[in-house]
Amino acid sequence: MVDEEMLLNIIDQMRLSIPKEIEEATELQAQRDRLLARAQDQARRIIEQARDEAERMLDEDAVRTQARAEAEAMVTEAHEHATREIAGADRYAEEQLRGLERTVADLAHVIQRGLETLAERRAQRQAGEETAAPELEAADEAGAVTAKEPAFGDEVEALELAPDDDLQP
Repeated sequence: MVDEEMLLNIIDQMRLSIPKEIEEATELQAQRDRLLARAQDQARRIIEQARDEAERMLDEDAVRTQARAEAEAMVTEAHEHATREIAGADRYAEEQLRGLERTVADLAHVIQRGLETLAERRAQRQAGEETAAPELEAADEAGAVTAKEPAFGDEVEALELAPDDDLQP
């Protein structure tokens, strides 16, 4: 048979040891729960940081894309503006050159008429000298007239233009 006292002793020891083991088990359970909670909190923070970083990167990419698009638009607009300015400058230069061409043509016409007038006068003088030459020779032979070079201060015949020979275009 079983000793009753010994059995009671074992039961008492079990009662004393079981709460201790239960306490240890409870403490282990609590530690496990705390570790699990800390791990879950850390995982949540890591996920949140990853989302924030991804969002920041997307925002940066969007900003970069927007900046690139704006820069391209500015370059395109600058090229178009430059093209318009060059075309305007070309038109202005052409208008100025056409006006200058007309002025030069008018001046060439005035110059040509002046040269023709001078040639006509020269021809008239030569014709007058040819008719006066025999008379001068006769007078020279008689000693009455001597030919002389014009001296400084002698009047020289001026070129007179007709009223329509104005130098203005």
